[in-house]
Amino acid sequence: MVSCKPKKSTYLSLGLVVVILFSGLSFLLYDFYANRDFPFWFYLLGSSIVTVVLLLVLVKMMAGFKFLAAGKDKIEIWLPLKGQRRKYAVMDILAWQEEEVKANQRVFKQLILVFSDKYSFSISNHEHLGYDGLKKYLVKKVSKKRVKG
Repeated sequence: MVSCKPKKSTYLSLGLVVVILFSGLSFLLYDFYANRDFPFWFYLLGSSIVTVVLLLVLVKMMAGFKFLAAGKDKIEIWLPLKGQRRKYAVMDILAWQEEEVKANQRVFKQLILVFSDKYSFSISNHEHLGYDGLKKYLVKKVSKKRVKG
């Protein structure tokens, strides 16, 4: 049985960034309320930028919070924030592909699975545990459906 779940370290570091951004936004708003040491445009621009970055990080966290379990010729996908649980037979995979991206002298890999109902699911080695086990499982069970990139 192969289990892919989000890395705790990734969510801990993103959570720390969210706390820092929220603290900065709170400081800006409190300083505007209490002191007004800076011009109005500074508070307006600063709080807008911090809010947008905060929302982008939160969306990134929510989009990456997904689980996959594979074994006994079945694949189960669980997206807790959407409240979805999908179960597929391994033969329901239409195609799968591994992509590699080089950034900052590191290689990031991503598996993309496409199922018979046209649902696609991606999982990366940078954000999830069990990536290598899932790749070995797919090579073993459905190697003919691999798309060479």
